Amino acid sequence: MSIIYDRVALIGLGLIAGSMSLAMRRAGLAGRIVGTARSAETREVAREIGLVDEVFETAAEAVKDADLVVLAVPVGAMGSVACEIGPHLKPGATVTDVGSVKRAVIRAVAPHIPKGVHFIPGHPLAGTEHSGPRSGFAELFDNRFCILLPPEDVDAGALADLRALWQGMGANVEEMDPDHHDLVLAVTSHAPHLIAYTMVGVADDLRRVTDKEVIKYSAAGFRDFTRIAASDPTMWRDVFLNNKDATLEILGRFTEELFALQRAIRTGDGDYLFEYFTRTRDIRRGIIEAGQDTEAPDFGRIGKK
Repeated sequence: MSIIYDRVALIGLGLIAGSMSLAMRRAGLAGRIVGTARSAETREVAREIGLVDEVFETAAEAVKDADLVVLAVPVGAMGSVACEIGPHLKPGATVTDVGSVKRAVIRAVAPHIPKGVHFIPGHPLAGTEHSGPRSGFAELFDNRFCILLPPEDVDAGALADLRALWQGMGANVEEMDPDHHDLVLAVTSHAPHLIAYTMVGVADDLRRVTDKEVIKYSAAGFRDFTRIAASDPTMWRDVFLNNKDATLEILGRFTEELFALQRAIRTGDGDYLFEYFTRTRDIRRGIIEAGQDTEAPDFGRIGKK
């Protein structure tokens, strides 16, 4: 593919930004990729491994002359970063983000984007439990979805370029309304993560009683809960604080379902349990048929970091 952006600035150099840099290089989508991170240690590691072409000390320095700026910081930090970079953005540049909450990000970032700069929020639905500058890999976005949330008055050319970038990095691109996005992600990501954190927390209490047997005899179900619960705590703290309403709505529905299952187990209603598990198994099959996972017992992550 040909170069889409002459200069890309990545603000934050963790899993997503690192994978973007590697994916852009793989496909030749950017002329020069620069970046910065809040942590001096992260910046030093990024320099050491050549994650980007140049690492800057501040976000204001990094965005200078950039055609595309990617905000890849925790949701709670988006507003302060946007405030810092706003006066330094190049006229005609595009600013996007990779946060998994969208309405709160738009509310925090949009006021700091100067006229003549295009703000197009985004969210790649891809990731692992790993974080940091060494965690990225070029294949992370292959056949995964990236949601773009353009404003009504979006510049058509800017949107087309950003869409082409994500497609060039291997992603399937779709557009969505911010509030709908936040509700969908509460179902598919946010509530499941909270449930995983809770289950691992309960098991930790049990482990203290059973002298490490929970860890010693972990079967696939609990083991995969721990994989989810190993995700970056700062990111997930910010996700729940910034997608409060949608997450609480889904957790309310989850509680109702849990009560129904408790009642079925208590009363010995095997037919209800069988029908329920059959229905949920069909959802798993649908995910596999959509190409978003495989039937491999490792969740299709052979060879992934």
